[in-house]
Amino acid sequence: MKSRPARWTLRYLALSYVAVLVVLPVGMVFWRTVQQGWGTFVDALTSSESVHAFQLTAVVAGSAVLINTVFGVGVAILLARYRFPGKQILNLVIDLPVSVSPIVVGFALILVFGFRTGWFGPTLRDAGIQIIFAAPGMILATCFVALPLVVREVLPVLRETGLDQEQAARSLGAGSLQRFARITLPTIKWALAYGVVLSVARSIGEFGAVKVVSGNVSGQTQTVTLLVDQHAEQFENGAYQLSVVLIVVAALCIVAISFIRPQEGA
Repeated sequence: MKSRPARWTLRYLALSYVAVLVVLPVGMVFWRTVQQGWGTFVDALTSSESVHAFQLTAVVAGSAVLINTVFGVGVAILLARYRFPGKQILNLVIDLPVSVSPIVVGFALILVFGFRTGWFGPTLRDAGIQIIFAAPGMILATCFVALPLVVREVLPVLRETGLDQEQAARSLGAGSLQRFARITLPTIKWALAYGVVLSVARSIGEFGAVKVVSGNVSGQTQTVTLLVDQHAEQFENGAYQLSVVLIVVAALCIVAISFIRPQEGA
């Protein structure tokens, strides 16, 4: 058992670490926002380029979260419930976005879907479909970087619960959809909720991969994070204000799910 001085030392070290890496930088963003005044805040959020950036961010992040939720649950069930050749490889590939730089992801998507040099570029061009430098490419890039979040939240829960309830339901004549709706989904609902929240926070904050595949054209393919980067590079008003909005949205998602879960268990 650790002595009291040792416990207090560890606490101070932990708090100092979090303060330096998280609290201080985020606090400075909020302070700069307040310092520039309410009028600047409103102007930064209501400009035409900001409104379009928010709309595009909502479309890209919403689409990516929806896709990753559906496929994430499917992959988690596949890994937890079935045996098949290549299962370990699939399990490893799921974690690939964690180790690969988002810049590399964007470059890889250009090599696959680019109009000139991409594998499918000429075919897509002839069909009138644009992936790179358009919303579809931005959605693909965001899906890739947020891919593991739902899977890694849901998979441990499925493995822990096992197959007993589903086998019992199957013996009573329940179909696959009935088993999913009445057994699997209630079992994984909180893990799925956390995965979705993390996916939302990750998707709205994605920068590197989206910047590569979007072209970063103001008013066309510019998300909020890209607009923040533009304002920061040009020393314009708006970088702090838009950053605050992104921080608040991500924080509210996490706080909301943290409050909802205890109420459910009460």
